[in-house]
Amino acid sequence: MHNPISPTWRAEFPGLEQSTYLNTCSLGQLSRRSVVAVNHFMELWMRYGASAWYETWLGELAATRARFARLINAQPHEVALLPSVGVALSVIASSLDYRQRSEVVITEMDFPTIPYQWMARNRDGVQVRFLPSGDRMGVPLQAFEAAISPKTALVATSHVFFTSGWIQDMAAISALAHAQGALSLFDGYQAAGQIPVDVKATDVDIYLSGGLKWLLGGPGIVFMYVKESLIEQLQPTTTGWFAAKDMFKFNPERFEMAEDARRFEPGTPAVAAAYAANAGMSIIEEIGVAAVRARTQALDADLVTRLRAAGLEPRLPEDPERHAGIVVLPIENPPALVKALAQEKNIIIDHRPGLVRLSPYFYNTEEENQFLVDSILNVLDR
Repeated sequence: MHNPISPTWRAEFPGLEQSTYLNTCSLGQLSRRSVVAVNHFMELWMRYGASAWYETWLGELAATRARFARLINAQPHEVALLPSVGVALSVIASSLDYRQRSEVVITEMDFPTIPYQWMARNRDGVQVRFLPSGDRMGVPLQAFEAAISPKTALVATSHVFFTSGWIQDMAAISALAHAQGALSLFDGYQAAGQIPVDVKATDVDIYLSGGLKWLLGGPGIVFMYVKESLIEQLQPTTTGWFAAKDMFKFNPERFEMAEDARRFEPGTPAVAAAYAANAGMSIIEEIGVAAVRARTQALDADLVTRLRAAGLEPRLPEDPERHAGIVVLPIENPPALVKALAQEKNIIIDHRPGLVRLSPYFYNTEEENQFLVDSILNVLDR
C-alpha cells in the first residue's frame, strides 16, 4: 500500500517505540520537535525572566495564531488562544444576547462540553434544542433545517463526532443557520490537523480546535477562529486583561476591547503550551493536511478490512469521505478490553460508553493494525 508520507516521520515520535499506540483521538503522540520547543521556552524563562514576554514570548503567541490560521484558511487576527474549549465556549456564550433569540441548537452526538455550556445558562432563559441521531453515527441535515428558527441564536455542534468519526457538512449547516439569522459554531477538536478545514469556503462563524489530539500539541491550548465581520459585534462579558486593546497600560478605569480576536482571550495564555502546539502544528503543516488525510484514510480502511476479516463489526459511515480517523467497535465491557490490551500487549486505545475507540494516524503502520486485531481476538476469546 502506497504511503504518501515518509516513514522517517515515525522516528519523530519516540513514544511509538514504547507502545503500540492507536489513540490519537484522545491524545496525540509527543514529538521530538515539541520537546525541543518546550525546553527552549524554559531556557528563555531562565535567561530573560519577565522580559521574556517582550523578547520572545509574545512573538511565539503571534506565530502560533498565524500557524493555526494557515491550517484553516483564516487570518491571524481572527484567531484567539484559550486554555480549553470550555473557556472558549464560555467567552462566546457570554457574547450573545438571548432576549430575542433564546435557543441554541446542539446534537446528542456532541461532546458534553458543548451542551453543558448552554444548559448551565437556563437561568438566563436559554433553551437547548437537542437533535437526535437515529443511527448513532450522524445527524441528517433535515434535522437541522427543522430545528433552526428565528428563535435560534446559535447552532453549536461538532465538525467530527467523537464517538463515530462522522464528518458534518459545515457549509450546509452554516447556510441553514444563516438563513434564519443565527450563527454557526463548530468544535473541530477531532477534525483540524487530520482533515482539511477551510473556514472561508464553508462560511463558518466560529471554529475551535486544540493541541491535544490531531494537532500534536498537547493539553492547555485551544485555538478559536472568529469571522472577521463578527469580531467587533461580539462583546464578551467573560473577559480579562489580555482582551484589552492596550493591555500593557494597566488602566483599571477604562476597558476598551481589542479590535481583533484577542478580545476573546480572557487572561494570560499558557506560553509553554503555545510552544508545544506551534511545534506540533509545524509537523502537520510540513507534511500537508491533504497527505495526512490520505494516509489516515488508508490506515482506517486497512484496519476496518482486518477487523471485518476477523469477524468483528466496526461501526462507521458507508461513505469513506464522510469518515474521519476514528474507528469505533461496539463490544461488551469495553473498559475491560482496553485494560487487558494495555496490561498484556502494551497496546494503547480508548473506550467510550459501549464502544472501543481506535484511531490510527499517519505515524502508525499496517503491521500495528494487524497486531491490534490479533490481540483483540486473543482477549475476546478468553
